[in-house]
Amino acid sequence: MFVGTHERQLDDKGRLTLPPPFRTHMQGSCYLSIGDDRCVTIHTAEAFERRANDLLAQVRTGEMSQNRLRAIAGAAALVSIDRQGRITIDEHMRTFARLEPSSKVVLSGALDHGEIWCEQLFAGISSAGQGELAGLAGGAST
Repeated sequence: MFVGTHERQLDDKGRLTLPPPFRTHMQGSCYLSIGDDRCVTIHTAEAFERRANDLLAQVRTGEMSQNRLRAIAGAAALVSIDRQGRITIDEHMRTFARLEPSSKVVLSGALDHGEIWCEQLFAGISSAGQGELAGLAGGAST
C-alpha cells in the first residue's frame, strides 16, 4: 500500500528521490504513467501489469478504444531506481504534471499506487479531498 504524503525536491535533471516507504514496494524499478488531474503515477511492476491486463480486456470487450489504449501505453515508462533511491521523470511527463526542474513536489499515496504532484496542484486536490471528508462537498451546507 502506498500511503502518506512526502515533500521532495526535483533536481535539475528531473530526478526525484522516492521516500523509503514507497521504495519498499519496488524491486529496483517501477512504472511511471500520466495520471488523472495532472499528476504522474507510480506503480509497481506487478500492479502495472495487472492494470495493463485489465485495459487489454476492456479493449477486447469494446469498453475502451484501441486509440485510448495506445495513448495510455505510449505515455508510460519503466524506470530504474538508482542506488540513492532516485527515479528520473522524463520531460514529457514533467511538462504534463507541471513539474519544474529544481521545484518542490509532493509524493502522495493513493493506496494501490503513488502519485507525484506539483506542489500547487496538490494543495488544491488535497483541499478538495479534505472538504469532501468534512462533508463540505456534494451540496452539504457549511
